[in-house]
Formats: sequence, structure tokens, C-alpha cells
Amino acid sequence: MTSEQSRGRVRQDVGVTGPVAADAFRALTEPHRRELQLHCYRILGSVGDAEDAVQETLVAAWRGFEHFEGRAPVRAWLYRIATNRCLNALRAASRRPRRALPEPPFAPPRSTRWEEPAWLEPYPDALLGGVPDAAPGPAARYEMREAVELAFVAALQHLPARQRAVLVLRDVLGYAAPEVAEMLATSEAAVKSALQRARATVESRLHGQGREAPVAVEGTQESELARRFADAFAADDVPGVVALLTEDAWLTMPPYPHAYQGRAAIGAFLGASAAWRVGRRYALVLTRANAQPAFGCYLEDADAPVARAAGLIVLTVRADGLVGITRFMDPAVFRYFGLPPTTPAPR
Repeated sequence: MTSEQSRGRVRQDVGVTGPVAADAFRALTEPHRRELQLHCYRILGSVGDAEDAVQETLVAAWRGFEHFEGRAPVRAWLYRIATNRCLNALRAASRRPRRALPEPPFAPPRSTRWEEPAWLEPYPDALLGGVPDAAPGPAARYEMREAVELAFVAALQHLPARQRAVLVLRDVLGYAAPEVAEMLATSEAAVKSALQRARATVESRLHGQGREAPVAVEGTQESELARRFADAFAADDVPGVVALLTEDAWLTMPPYPHAYQGRAAIGAFLGASAAWRVGRRYALVLTRANAQPAFGCYLEDADAPVARAAGLIVLTVRADGLVGITRFMDPAVFRYFGLPPTTPAPR
């Protein structure tokens, strides 16, 4: 059955409770579920919130399909609904009291930069399967890998909600300005203005003033750097970790505002962490997040022969070393990666 035939079948059957309408609707929308979830994650920064937004999108699409005349592609129609559901979620979140951060377990050294807390979560690579690599239009500026990496998603979270949506629709998905204006019920002039401001902010956070983007690596070189990091980190070999860093590497810990740049600052933080743990070591379990190597981090229990979930580490690997270590402190993210709450204690 073609997409147009499916649209006709669902329009005919919408409002009729039964398997025919439901099956036709699923056939039309299910191929887009994974990419819609990634889209919502980019805007919201949370896997759980993205899942909720996709569910709301599909419910709204089902209820509104009777009035969908097929003047726009189904994919664009779903993206319009999903984007506006995300904007609604961000507006609702801005009206709620901000969640209080738990106190750090030890007094960290002075940070290089103090960030506004960003409630960002890592995105499992397992959910990237089935997401198309090709953008729908020539206006896209970011390739799939760069547009899912943590640095990019983190930069998005520092944009106002409307700028965030405009940049993703234009520069990631490649929709033209008139299409984005229609999706967001605004003018082309407003889209162009928001995009200009959003690009300046994101590029500044990604690359800094006058810096070129570092060259990404994959395959054997990426795996080797990740392995060497895991060995040194689990052994509390601070000099070994520092040796893998580039001179301008960053260590960040969303949602904590502490951010450390450079070998000396990162080494000082890792040394303070090792001193606080008093001999209890970490065990790392390999996974992948945001198209980057990642590790489930487990801390040895002082009173039992196990190590307990202690957050997730995501590495940003480039040709000249590690340029980013992102430590997600909340072990609740383990559920997205299928990681257990405990693992055998390191020997």
C-alpha cells in the first residue's frame, strides 16, 4: 500500500474503533517514530521527555488525521506536531519550580567555568537504529553524527526554546525557511532572525572564537583511546587519564554547574575524587551514547562485594586525543542503556 493509499484509508476509517484504522495509522506513522524521538531529544535534552513527546505527537496525529488532506508530506506533518509538543513541554517546565541539585559528595576544586544547570541526559546508540542519515533538504548544515553528539545537544540546551526548534528544523533536518515558518506558525523573517542568533550561540559553544572543529575519529583509533581511558580511570591512574587529554579538553557533569578545562584542572578534579573515595575503585562497563564511546560507571561498595551504579561517562574522541569527558551523575539513566544496577566489585 502506498503512503497516499494509507492516508486515504486512515481518513476513511478515522473515528472508527477497530483494527483496520489502527493498523493503517501505524503503517503510516511507525517508520517515523525513531527519528521523531531523536528530534524531540535534541530539543528537550531528555530521553524520557522525548518518549513522552512522541506519544503525545502520535495521539494528536491520530485525533487530527481526519482533517489532514495530504497537502504536506506525512513526515513534515509529524515533525510540525512533535516540535510544537516539545515547545509546549518547555513552556510548562519553565513555569515549574527548578529541581534542587543534591550536594556533591565531596568539595570539588575551583572550576574553570560555572554553567547554568542543564538537565541533559545521554542518548543510547541503540535508539539510533532506523534513523535516516539523509536530511530532507539541502539546507542542512550538520551531519547526522555531529548533530547527535553531546556537545551539540548540550549547546542546544542553552538556546531559548524557539531558537532551539528553528535551528534543529533548519540546520539538522534541512527544512526551508518557509516550511519552518509554517510549522511554527510564524513569519519567515522571524525564522531567519531566530536562526541567525541560534547559529552564533551554538558555534561559539562548539568551537569557540576562531577555532576550527577538531577532526573526529572512529573505529580502531576511537576504540583504543576509549580502552586506555577505561584502564587508567578504573585504576585511579590520574596521570594516565590526563595523558590522553588534549590541551583544551573539558570535563563536565550535567546537571552540576562545575566545568573543568585543561589537563591541570581536570587532573585536580580527578585527584580530589580519588581522595574522597579512599581506595574504593570504579568498574566501567562499555556502552555507546550519542554516537560516542561511553561507560556505565560503578563504584565499589565499602560493605559488600559489589559495585553500584554511579553514573554514566561519555567520551568525545578526536584525532589528537580526548577533547571531552561528560559525567552524568544520575544512575537513573542506566535504564535507557539496559545496564544493571550493580556489577561485581573490581579486583
